[in-house]
Amino acid sequence: MRRRTRAGGGRQVEVTIEGIGGRGDGVATWDGKPVFVAQTVAGDRLKVRLTGEKAGGWRGEPVELIEEGPGRQEPPCAHFGPCGACQVQQLDDRLYADWKRGLLLDALARQEIEAAEVAPLVRVAPRSRRRANLAVARVGRQVLIGFHERMSSHVVDLAECHVLRPELFALLEPLRALFGLLLREGETAEATATLTESGCDLLLLLPRSPDLAGREAATAFAEAQDLARLSAQIRGESEPEPLGQRRAPVLNFGGPGGGILVSPPPGGFVQPTAEGETTLREAVLAALPDGSLGRIADLYCGCGTFSFALLARAGSLLAVEGDEAALAALWAAGRRAGLAGPLAIAPRDLARQPLRPEELAGFDAVVFDPPRAGAREQAEHLAASGVPSVVAVSCNPVSFARDARILVEGGYRLEQIVPLDQFPWTAHLELVAGFRR
Repeated sequence: MRRRTRAGGGRQVEVTIEGIGGRGDGVATWDGKPVFVAQTVAGDRLKVRLTGEKAGGWRGEPVELIEEGPGRQEPPCAHFGPCGACQVQQLDDRLYADWKRGLLLDALARQEIEAAEVAPLVRVAPRSRRRANLAVARVGRQVLIGFHERMSSHVVDLAECHVLRPELFALLEPLRALFGLLLREGETAEATATLTESGCDLLLLLPRSPDLAGREAATAFAEAQDLARLSAQIRGESEPEPLGQRRAPVLNFGGPGGGILVSPPPGGFVQPTAEGETTLREAVLAALPDGSLGRIADLYCGCGTFSFALLARAGSLLAVEGDEAALAALWAAGRRAGLAGPLAIAPRDLARQPLRPEELAGFDAVVFDPPRAGAREQAEHLAASGVPSVVAVSCNPVSFARDARILVEGGYRLEQIVPLDQFPWTAHLELVAGFRR
């Protein structure tokens, strides 16, 4: 049977970019359908090759830039283009900031939601990311370490990076040497590195358990780099294995007495920048009613990013999280600080078992910080509850706007939103929003 060629596939056409889409690609129109072209700005006129289907239209590969649109800049990083970590370094600063804040405004408009106030975009500086998940691949004698290529499993071997903190970037070269001993030809791995207040916490995701020589090399690496903790996890296994700990990795999450030190589990989720974490925490507290509160529920609490700061404003706090290792880290920190009385924890998968309205009765405020998919079911139960104050934290304006629509229809008023750009040059946007009855 002869394979049918998809209409437009491989054809070269001339288009004009009309705007920047939600994922950072320029959007044009050809034959009544959208064409998505990476690394462009509105006003660019160019020749593109239609290489595949995307979102009801086409993916376009630039062939020739005929006329340049306004707002273009020279990308600061030599890896921009192939590297999938950054999508919009071609936008100048003003155009970028407007586009980033516009992601939130567009998501609200699609749900027909009006907020009393949308604050200016808060931005973290380049080279401020303290946590990164790095891809690793051994190709012949060479070890590649960095981020995946755009829409590919290939690894961009980083010679520079404008998002990682210098301390993290400095680990790449010694990591190449270590993985040269741990990996065989053709094998891949990952390294999750987090800079904590007591040093770097590093988790290696490996294809198989290291042999004695590999373990000795890992131990020597941890000592030479003065890591706080080094752990390894074999693909397909659920529990990381400690390879060495010189001291406990700790983060200060605020709270009574100047702050509570939490030791997150290996590879556990924490905010990618310290500056962004502080911004989120301050925005959450500012969204609550003035003065002290009785009971607060912190849903999707992780290992306590907001919990202890909230507890400083409340008589008691219920921390709810489905990741039991993260919750155990929170509880251990609370006990060390003598907070076992006012602090209660509940291991619970809120996507499958959200807190019901009767369980929410008696809480003066609820804070929820779900993953990118949002918290549709929990929002529905909050909308049916009598909780007077709700604060939403989100890393996805689209799922946030959907959940906000549910709360508004349930009688809440959206008072203010603080958008935060914690992932420069990407389509990721975080926010804090306050709701009141």
